[in-house]
This record gives sequence, C-alpha cells and structure tokens, in this order.
Amino acid sequence: MRTILYCRVSTDKKTQETSLSRQRQELLTLADIYDFTVVKIIEEKQSGYDIDRDGIFQMLELFSAGKADCLLIQDETRLGRGNTKIALFHQLNKLNIPIYTAIHHGQLELSESDSMVLQIVGIVEEYQRRIHNSKIRRGINKAINDGYDPSKNLTNRNQAPGRERKTFPIGEVDRLRKKKLTFAEITHTLNGMGYSVSKATVHRRYQEYHNT
Repeated sequence: MRTILYCRVSTDKKTQETSLSRQRQELLTLADIYDFTVVKIIEEKQSGYDIDRDGIFQMLELFSAGKADCLLIQDETRLGRGNTKIALFHQLNKLNIPIYTAIHHGQLELSESDSMVLQIVGIVEEYQRRIHNSKIRRGINKAINDGYDPSKNLTNRNQAPGRERKTFPIGEVDRLRKKKLTFAEITHTLNGMGYSVSKATVHRRYQEYHNT
C-alpha cells in the first residue's frame, strides 16, 4: 500500500528536533516491515489541539485525490488531541483510510469511548444531511405549488451566452461520492487540485453524469 508518514511535535524548540527525527525513523522502519511505499513524509511543529495545520490539509488532499492508501503515525496523539483528534478520525474514516501506529505495531485500535463518539458524530451528520435535503425538497415543492416550472431552467442550458462550461474530472467526483464525501468536501478537493468550480456545479454535473 501507499502510505503517508505524519510526524508532529507541539513546539518548535530545538529539543524537539530529536523527537521529530526519531518519529520519522520509527515510521520508516514500520513502513519497511509492512512493505508500504512511502509517498509523503509530513513533519509539523504545532499543537495537537489546532486543526488548522498545513500538513493536515496536505495529507487530506492527498488521500482525497487517491494518491495514498493509509496513514502511519507514532501514536494517536501525534495526529491530534481532544476534539481535533476525533474530527480527524472521522474524516479519515469517511475516506476509508486505515491508520497504522508504531505503538500498536499495526492498525490503530480505537478506545471504546472514541469509537462511541465517532458513531454519534456519524449519526448526527447523517440526520443533518437528511434535514438539509428535506428542507430543499419542501422548498421545491412549495415553489411548484406556487406555479414555478423547473423545466424552464433546463431549456437551452448548454447554449447560455457568455458562459463557458467548466471542465473537471467527473470520474473523480463519482469516486469520492462512493467514499461518502459530501459535495462541499469534493468541491474543496477539486479547488485544491486547481479546478475552480462551485458546489452547485459539481452537484449538477454529477447528476447529469448519472442520468446519461
């Protein structure tokens, strides 16, 4: 499998340089044992409570783009602490990315409490999605009952003057949807890949792709 090595220390003090070097070497050894191909080594000096880390976003973009298959860390606290750790566990789980740690000598074993929190987060997210979709559906039905004809928006839509049809890899969108990413997350990924598109455009083109 292709893997990303993620190393982190909490401060930029010189004394932490040894810790980063030790983490990197430990993970390289583990990758060699499991015959993983290392595609990226990310090292950061930042608090684990902070989710706004360049390395984290770089890591998630690589996973979203299908350029790596698993993550190697020294232990779960290197990925994050507190709510940040849970949020990253949830995001990686949605991307179907297994986590391997040096301390477990294999795949990460979540604690019972962390597993329970992730289940709750997943349930809440699903119901939020259902509520959002229901609101949209109710709004459309109300507009139709008030005389709105949605078919008018489809007339000559490919001949709209002054607007160029944006191109982006719809196959990648389809792949990410199968991994249960939201359209907002997919749009963010595409923007990071250099495709300037909106969530509405991604959603509409995805529907066209599956209706053809």
